Amino acid sequence: MHESILVYRNRRYLWVALGLIALSLLAYAFHRSPQPPNGGTWLGYTLGTIGALLILWLTAYGVRKRRYSSSAGKVEGWLSAHVYLGTALLLVATLHAGFQVGWNVHTLAYVLMWITVLSGFYGVYAYARYPTLMSDNRGNLTLEQMLEAVAQIDTQCLRLVRNMPEDIREVVTSAVNRTVVGGNAIQQLSGKDYSQVVIPADKSGNFKMAGNAHQDTAIEWLARRLAESTDSEVNNCINEIERLLAGKKQMLAKINTDIRLQARLQFWLYLHIPLAIALIAALLIHIISVFLYW
Repeated sequence: MHESILVYRNRRYLWVALGLIALSLLAYAFHRSPQPPNGGTWLGYTLGTIGALLILWLTAYGVRKRRYSSSAGKVEGWLSAHVYLGTALLLVATLHAGFQVGWNVHTLAYVLMWITVLSGFYGVYAYARYPTLMSDNRGNLTLEQMLEAVAQIDTQCLRLVRNMPEDIREVVTSAVNRTVVGGNAIQQLSGKDYSQVVIPADKSGNFKMAGNAHQDTAIEWLARRLAESTDSEVNNCINEIERLLAGKKQMLAKINTDIRLQARLQFWLYLHIPLAIALIAALLIHIISVFLYW
């Protein structure tokens, strides 16, 4: 569906947007005025009115998509128009301003409009791309099933090390307890693994904290411990734990990828909606100041 909005009804709203752009360019090209192009001419007021109405209509999409029983057209059509007319708005507003900017509220509204529309472009890309990546990454599993698989691996690892030497028990237990999934917003967006593990610092029994991204540090330490061990029971246990941690590593990679894609999919909404609200506020101030002081 996310890709089909761009070709909705044979790109109906693309042609509407192109028509609006063409008419705006023609009017701007043939406009004659003793003043340089700006928002204070009759053309500037006309384009400004069109731009303001477009902004208000574009924000109405947020209301329409929550009214499932509305008869005001399909949501797909509204979204298609939202994308194409939002793009046309960039040119309409630029021609309205006559390419003039300054350190004032008018330019603030103009800049907010650009940022809001550009964030919308990211939203179109995100919804067209990320759901497919998420589906490919998950396979036939849900996020809950992947988390449950990791929990089961952790349980098996803890059971295996109950009667093992202290150093092995400490490393494996800390690797389980200090596995990080998700994290704060920045960590989710980055998709990095911030897991940690406690490993022996020296031969005297001291331990130190180390990063354990992808369980690599724990796996590498266990491999070294295996090479030093002559106890067959310990060796068998280490081999089994290494096998389990390798599976956990693969599952954590899928989980972190899923969380990263979900976070990036949602991030633009946390940016786009506040920007749209700020744009409406700046637009109202822009309009009021024009009628009061110009």
